[in-house]
Amino acid sequence: QVQLVESGGGSVQAGGSLRLSCAASGKFFRINTMTWYCQAPGKQRELVARIRDGGSTLYADSVKGRFTISRDNAKNTVYLQMNSLKPEDTAVYYCNADVQKLSWQVGVTSNYWGQGTQVTVSS
Repeated sequence: QVQLVESGGGSVQAGGSLRLSCAASGKFFRINTMTWYCQAPGKQRELVARIRDGGSTLYADSVKGRFTISRDNAKNTVYLQMNSLKPEDTAVYYCNADVQKLSWQVGVTSNYWGQGTQVTVSS
């Protein structure tokens, strides 16, 4: 089984910064796409940022220029550097990963979610 464990959430004032981490563990060959989602109370879960195994990235318009996603493949970890935080960034942030479990199963992936980490931004 593959586990994703997030860390780094917390409470900050508007304009502050946080760095989220998500570490993958378990038996697998490689991690393909890693994505951060957020879910605010009463709202649907939405994509924040995505990074593919080749390093290409995608951001939600609301976080462009403020958040940076990166990954350390040697540590099977993805990061989300969150700067210039706003109260509307308040949400539970979830890590998601597409994992290739076996080396010979090219193109076959399984999808996993972390348990989420709370980010609260006060004005």
